[in-house]
Amino acid sequence: MRQWALKFGQAFANQIRRKLPVADDKCPLDEVVLTIAGVKHWLWRAVDQNGIVLDILVQSRRDTRAAKRLLCKLMKRQCRTPRVMITDKLASYGAAKREVMPAVEHRKHKGLNNRAENSHQPTRQRERQMKRFKSPGQAQRFLSAHDGISNLFHLLRHRIPAIHYRAARTQAFQVWAEVTGVTAAA
Repeated sequence: MRQWALKFGQAFANQIRRKLPVADDKCPLDEVVLTIAGVKHWLWRAVDQNGIVLDILVQSRRDTRAAKRLLCKLMKRQCRTPRVMITDKLASYGAAKREVMPAVEHRKHKGLNNRAENSHQPTRQRERQMKRFKSPGQAQRFLSAHDGISNLFHLLRHRIPAIHYRAARTQAFQVWAEVTGVTAAA
């Protein structure tokens, strides 16, 4: 199963990302510590205002250089800059933003950043099930593919009426069937 995921997971995630709608213009960013083989690493994550994961980056640093790398990677993948960047009060974000995208509005507040904070929960669950990540590269590969595919099935069940939820779920399974060539049971 792991070899299958390594071979096809990222390709599926890339195709799904192209089929998803364009991300919103607010971009919460956050970082969380991962212990990999006894060494601290930082998982940097960018999400949109609906909780869809835009990009992730696993780094051994938590400084301006790492924040700048995440912002550059995010701009390259999204092909546009967000209107608003929401972060916690880590100073590295402000320094990186001034260098990479100075025209973007930057909001620093712990409470505004909940979208990014909550997006780490599935990662923590997967990390526990997998008995930790073995290397930073393995974490980057797995989380890039996992987040890209899970974005397809991120349907916000509690926010929409049942009829809209069923339609969105049917559409997600149709996209999945189109990308993988295999039909999945709803």
